[in-house]
Amino acid sequence: MALSVVVLAVPALVAPAAAAGPGKSRECATPSIDRLQQWLASGEGTTIPATGSLLVPARKGYTAKVTFLNDEWHVVVVWLGNQFEAQADLSRSAGFRLTYSATEDLYVQLRPASHWSGGAQWATRIPSTHGRTVTRFFSFRPQAWTHVPELGEPAHSFAAALSEARGLVFVGKTANELEFRGLRVHRYTPPCL
Repeated sequence: MALSVVVLAVPALVAPAAAAGPGKSRECATPSIDRLQQWLASGEGTTIPATGSLLVPARKGYTAKVTFLNDEWHVVVVWLGNQFEAQADLSRSAGFRLTYSATEDLYVQLRPASHWSGGAQWATRIPSTHGRTVTRFFSFRPQAWTHVPELGEPAHSFAAALSEARGLVFVGKTANELEFRGLRVHRYTPPCL
């Protein structure tokens, strides 16, 4: 099965920027998690919400919540540069730290600008937390990334995916309750829009 991603225009909600603490980047003036403003349900797979932004107010800023329904492929997109046309060179990054909860395993794909569409992408497994919120580091070492056999082998190198990264795309084939509270990429600060 080929997975594509639909580009959505999402209206921004306005919120005051959070104060930056020592060693922390300032949040954006519009809703964001670690300066990432575009957390999107793509419309692929049955999800709640079905499309649009996943960001909802939380005690300290925002969180991204989505529910995957049914045993079918679901797709959630995070644009690293906060707009579809942007890309980031992550070739000097060690990886990313994700704060999340998931009731089932899923994958995250690193999608480059030149090979954005389709399910044949470099991916790493995001393990279930059984509904608990945890923080885990996911390395960008090539050995830590593979592909999802059912979705096909990438036609591009992992180095190419890192050097022209457009987004992180979370995919899963089972029902899942997901919440994302943090996503920080080593040596990369997303630009606020």
